[in-house]
Amino acid sequence: MDFSAFLAETPFVDHRDPGIQKCAAGLFSGAEHDQDRVEAAYVFVRDCIPHTFDIGADIVPTTASEVLRCGTGICHTKALLLAALLRSVKIPAGFCYQRVTLADDDAEGYCLHCFNAVFLAGRWIYLDARGNTNGKNAQFSPDGPKLAYPSLPGYEECFFSGIYAAPHAATMAVLEKAETLQDILDGMYDTITDVPDISENGL
Repeated sequence: MDFSAFLAETPFVDHRDPGIQKCAAGLFSGAEHDQDRVEAAYVFVRDCIPHTFDIGADIVPTTASEVLRCGTGICHTKALLLAALLRSVKIPAGFCYQRVTLADDDAEGYCLHCFNAVFLAGRWIYLDARGNTNGKNAQFSPDGPKLAYPSLPGYEECFFSGIYAAPHAATMAVLEKAETLQDILDGMYDTITDVPDISENGL
């Protein structure tokens, strides 16, 4: 399998940025195995980079290095940071997508949620660095995904098939134009709820 697309430096996954390199060196110091590196990166992004909406930070970082510098990001950009940290040490990382309700029911509509796929020990594992919210429990679990948003029965939630080397272009376009959290809400939620043709580089 050709993993080059899942290791690539891109404008959004800018893993050669000095800040990313320095962070990775600190996180992975003393790690003997790739699983140790993956877990360290995952826990760091999940626990040390809070979700922007959770803390009400009215900033919109759009690259992995910006997320690291700002210390916050939404699920899509936290996933960029996790991918960048892992790609910096040649661990393939991609993006996966899920349609979820904005609330515990569909009263507030739906949004597109992003999490990561990481190639570890000969197979892809699924990791959600969004962080835990409302009792939902995202965990590092090589044996099976433990995501932030288990699907709710009775609603139009779904997982989109595929692992993508590049993030969802329409979502990233909204984030690049946004200046505030309200801009994100106005431009993305309730509108981008499917994943048509995310990337040419998909599995």
